Amino acid sequence: MSFDLDAFCTGLTAASSSSEQAVCALQTIVAGVSKTVGGIDAEGITAGVDTFFLIFAGALVFMMQAGFAMLCAGSVRQKNVKNIMLKNLLDACGGAIGFYTVGFGFAYGGDDTTDKTFIGNSYFALRDYTNYAGFFFQFAFAATAATIVAGTVAERCKMSAYLCYSLFLTGFVYPVVVRSVWSSNGFLSAFSADPFQGVGTVDFAGSGVVHMTGGLTALIAAIVLGPRKGRFYDEDGNPLETPASFPAHSVALQILGTFILWFGWYGFNPGSALKIANADSAATAALCAVTTTMAAAAGCVSAMFTDSIIDGMATGETTYDLTMAMNGCLAGLVAVTAGTSVVTPWAAIIIGVVGGWVYIGMSKLLIKLKIDDAVDAIPVHFANGFWGVLATGLFANGGLMATAGYNSEHEGWFYEWGSGSGDGSLLICQLACLAWIIGWVTTIMTPFFILLNMAGMFRVDPLEEEVGLDISHHRGSAYDLSGPSKDHVDELMEIRASKHGKVEVPKEVAQAADDAAEETA
Repeated sequence: MSFDLDAFCTGLTAASSSSEQAVCALQTIVAGVSKTVGGIDAEGITAGVDTFFLIFAGALVFMMQAGFAMLCAGSVRQKNVKNIMLKNLLDACGGAIGFYTVGFGFAYGGDDTTDKTFIGNSYFALRDYTNYAGFFFQFAFAATAATIVAGTVAERCKMSAYLCYSLFLTGFVYPVVVRSVWSSNGFLSAFSADPFQGVGTVDFAGSGVVHMTGGLTALIAAIVLGPRKGRFYDEDGNPLETPASFPAHSVALQILGTFILWFGWYGFNPGSALKIANADSAATAALCAVTTTMAAAAGCVSAMFTDSIIDGMATGETTYDLTMAMNGCLAGLVAVTAGTSVVTPWAAIIIGVVGGWVYIGMSKLLIKLKIDDAVDAIPVHFANGFWGVLATGLFANGGLMATAGYNSEHEGWFYEWGSGSGDGSLLICQLACLAWIIGWVTTIMTPFFILLNMAGMFRVDPLEEEVGLDISHHRGSAYDLSGPSKDHVDELMEIRASKHGKVEVPKEVAQAADDAAEETA
């Protein structure tokens, strides 16, 4: 005889035991039903669980700022560590101010109508908006988009220029892209009353909206700003036969930053379900956790071993590059972000593998074109953001799209091609999204950076660049590398010699003392 849980819960009273009430409340949450059961406010519990989930996911996304800071700090030379870390900190601050004052309103203002509009016109400074958890989550995304640019232009960009484009990006450029794809009023949105091509663009967590927007901004900035001194040209301006490499000053910080970013991605992708207290949202968030993991692992292995094979064929020696492994991992994460909720784990692996190859190809292309990206953010974010949006149009599964809240009648082109049905509507939407982001960001940010450069606000003085931005802009080096003075070392050795006979000065101590003496002189 089966047990009718619904009938049992309907018959509960305030006198029922607390355990019976708790069981029925949980059943109500799982079923997604909003009502009061036996004196327990199930609707309030559901809202509380969803709010906690969103705040927690937003905190994980915000934690990615620390990941970016560590990755960038480890990737640049020691003389520029303070500068890049301050820029990462100011990304969060500038992103908060810019997105709060106007950015969020441009992105989501006016969403109480069904009209498709280019830009929002309300909710500025959160006026008449009370979903604070939703704002916090979206702010964390905006700060991420701005931070992508920091690493690319590291070691040669003025602080004033950085503040200008950080505010401009989070306050205007990025919000317009957000509105077009994520707002119910966006012309490419899958959530509008009349979506483009009947399905709209599927960019679940922002391969295009966040990463491609930030990565393309970084590409434009790098082209206008120019390469670091000595990277591609000698002091006389002649091209180097082999581009100079500037080794990372701390691989330990790089790997720490990579792991923090991977960890934060579990807020980025599963958190984009926005809710957790119903069966479909819970299933979507769980799938996102798995596809995120598999794409990251596949991208890491793909990039590292592909690079090892290429290098081994060229040199006859097989080596394993940690930088390739780290950036391949991040490439896989960026690539799967668009379709993380609508692709199966095996498809996520394919997306990650190709993402590793995309990273290698774009990284080598930038060097060939003499475009200097200090941390390889353009191949990771722009190139793989592009691939991620495109891959969703190929691999999106109809059943998973329905669970995630999308129109399942139009699925990925590979599925449609395999079944001999469909019209490629989703793939068309994905291509339209790619064209729109490239067109919008290029049109707005290119003249912006050119004007900054013409005004002398973009690039630091060559001498300041040579000395390092920590000393020229931030009152000293990030590390205290001074050793004991030579006089003190000599005095110590004389005292010890008087007691124990001749004492040899350790080579490293003597060298440090000599260096200190030279600096004093």
